[in-house]
Amino acid sequence: MNRQEIEKGTGIKRNALYNLEEIKVRWKKAALENCPGVPCVVTPPGPPPFTCGTSTVSDIDGNAYNTVLIGTQCWTKENLKVTKYNNNDPIPDNTNSWNTNPTGARTEYVASGVTGYVGNYGYLYNWYAVNDSRNICPAGWHVPTLPEWLLLETTVGINTAAPALKSTSSLWNSGLVANNSSGFSALPGGFRYGNGNFGDIRDAFYIWTNTTNSSNNSLAEKRYIYLSDNTNVANWSNQSKAAATSVRCIKD
Repeated sequence: MNRQEIEKGTGIKRNALYNLEEIKVRWKKAALENCPGVPCVVTPPGPPPFTCGTSTVSDIDGNAYNTVLIGTQCWTKENLKVTKYNNNDPIPDNTNSWNTNPTGARTEYVASGVTGYVGNYGYLYNWYAVNDSRNICPAGWHVPTLPEWLLLETTVGINTAAPALKSTSSLWNSGLVANNSSGFSALPGGFRYGNGNFGDIRDAFYIWTNTTNSSNNSLAEKRYIYLSDNTNVANWSNQSKAAATSVRCIKD
């Protein structure tokens, strides 16, 4: 049975109960009135906005990385573990055949007792992979320049940057001096020399910048933090581009 009611504040009488067909007609009419074109196409909502520090970012392989906001810079919170450039070209895995060829390559750290390396520390990459125009970082991100890295050190406190940037994880060896007050969570993935030798697993965090050494084009700018460093971040700029370090990415 239909009954009459007056909509509050309008004085308009209408039936409180409608049959299904009438409801469909009214819904379609309302939809068309609120659409600029016909037929009416409803656009589904997009992904939530990116918020540095709570959102993650994924590389082309689908690996998701936590992020951290430090000052005005947004950084990935874990070492890179991607196997392809952003155009889907592979980054060669030269773990078993390291060489000094001026082409991009990645490697695991190989040593007795080292297991689950990539899951914990990511890959090590030579500088040619870091500086490749196909981009090793997720879309919208890049390998930091030396000035961007120096800004990070200044933001967290240049004289106490080393302990502020290091993770307090047990992945470091004993003797660690760290508080990770920045949230950057540096991890000690070690290093691979151009001659293929490895060094400093669990003892040091090495990171490339994409900046070539100003006095020698065959070398590039690299930074490192040793487990016992309790003041500033060390600078080792005279590094062969054939060597390999961990990589962190910064948002464009």
